[in-house]
Amino acid sequence: MYLKKTPQKNGRVFLSIVDGYRDKEKGYPRQVTIEKLGYLDDLEKQYDDPIAYFTQRVQMLRKEKAERKAAFSFTIDPEEKMSSDTVYRKNFGHVVLSKIYHELEINKFLISRQRNTKLEFDTNNIMKLLVFSRLLRPASKKKTFEDRSRYFEKENYSLDDVYRCLTFLNKQSINLQLWLNDRIKQHYGRDTSLVYYDVTNYYFETDNMDDFKTKGVSKEHRPNPIVQMGLFTDRNAIPITYQLFPGNTNDCLTYRPNFSRIKKEYGLGRVVVVADKGMCTGDNIWYTLSAKDGYVFSLSVRGANKEMKDYVLKEEGYEWIGNEYKRKSRLYPRTIWVTSNSGKKMKKIVHEKQVIFYSEKYDKRAKAERAAVIAKAQDLISHPGKYSRSTSFGAAGYIKGIEFDKDTGEILTPSKSLSIDWDKIKEEEAFDGYYAIVTSEHKESDDRIIEMYRGLWKIEEAFRVTKSDLEARPVYVSREDHIQAHFLTCFVALVIARILEMKMDHRYSIGKMLKSLDKSECTLIKANLYLFDYFDNVLEDIGNKFDIDFSIRSRTLGDIKKILAKTKK
Repeated sequence: MYLKKTPQKNGRVFLSIVDGYRDKEKGYPRQVTIEKLGYLDDLEKQYDDPIAYFTQRVQMLRKEKAERKAAFSFTIDPEEKMSSDTVYRKNFGHVVLSKIYHELEINKFLISRQRNTKLEFDTNNIMKLLVFSRLLRPASKKKTFEDRSRYFEKENYSLDDVYRCLTFLNKQSINLQLWLNDRIKQHYGRDTSLVYYDVTNYYFETDNMDDFKTKGVSKEHRPNPIVQMGLFTDRNAIPITYQLFPGNTNDCLTYRPNFSRIKKEYGLGRVVVVADKGMCTGDNIWYTLSAKDGYVFSLSVRGANKEMKDYVLKEEGYEWIGNEYKRKSRLYPRTIWVTSNSGKKMKKIVHEKQVIFYSEKYDKRAKAERAAVIAKAQDLISHPGKYSRSTSFGAAGYIKGIEFDKDTGEILTPSKSLSIDWDKIKEEEAFDGYYAIVTSEHKESDDRIIEMYRGLWKIEEAFRVTKSDLEARPVYVSREDHIQAHFLTCFVALVIARILEMKMDHRYSIGKMLKSLDKSECTLIKANLYLFDYFDNVLEDIGNKFDIDFSIRSRTLGDIKKILAKTKK
């Protein structure tokens, strides 16, 4: 390291501090500029002797560099005791999450929004705690607060502050989602030529219900109160926006409010919405077409009219691809029912493309799943006392004459009066392996339509990530504003996880990366020295991408803080 004096064509001399290193890949020494100081004549106006001043600075930097490279030497007193006030174990992996968090400039948004409030705690610090913990060590708000010292972040707030912050975050939810969308477009790009929509629900560990968290059709067949979430993602599976609905809201009724908002607030232009059969209603289709947008919806074959069922089962028109897959399509003027402003139902004709495909693999899977349900139904008939409305889900649909107590869910029908509905089973089996897709995109090929629809698995995976890796449920908060804020932090966490996945070129699952980042921990050994004890190939690849060396065995607190500070620039 030395003070470099570079003569310029205009006769002036430019000063800089440079350091040398050996390029391992190219095999020869190179230089890197540490500091650009400025022109000598300008510096002479600030310093009596700029050369002497900055030469001394170079010596100081050399000493700091030598100290960083010097081996640590210390002794441990065998009788030394630990302090109950000291947190010895810290997570280091959150530096990667911090990088993406600050690329999205969530800190700037929160600092700006808090400026005009009377809040005395730092909402940005609390948001980081809630998001980083949701990604690495999901837990209740109370448990998350108790473990706040696990991260190298400021923790100058109380548990009450965390709950107060939830109220603040709820008020900022819509604007923060818009902010994130703008930053994603700016830094990573948004592909909204296709947008995917789906609905799921999340349950609460409570029996207390209100107009928001209430009982409905649970995706997990639980008796607990739930809330519904409708989520839009872009073609790269990065979330765009979401909305919560009361737990008893029908899936199809969540689509139009969400779609209206995304069109109005996000400026997407024409979009093609891909969704499953739960969204395939006349109102949703007509609403989409009225906005001059397109749709790719699946259609329930078993719930279709006779003409459609006959078309599906008729072999004419199918093209076999190999021995296990076939498809066909037609342009068809389908009649749908649309609700008018007065509430009356009106007939409308939509000219759509209908794509039917059959997969032998899906056929076998459907029959295997049904066999398990039939076995359960047979056991229910033999032992009805073992089951209730909630635990007999699926099986009860194949049993004739079964009745339940409206209050308790207990089976009321005597065992001798119960029997398997084999006619219904035979009718359903006929359509195993068949799928129907209806779309406004007439010009697209059959394979392209099917490809569009199969992309829906990405949003289904997003729900699995939030429920498993991020443990978004059960929900432990009870106030509606706190519930809304809880899911906002889950949404932000999912956005960060998806961006991490994209940056890593989808080489690893989100769960695998978060598990490795969670294991990247260090222990305080002495003074400000931390010892690291976990490293794997996932951390190596993430480190290469984010320019963070996870393989270093020890670091000082100062070095760790410098790395964290770098992620915030």
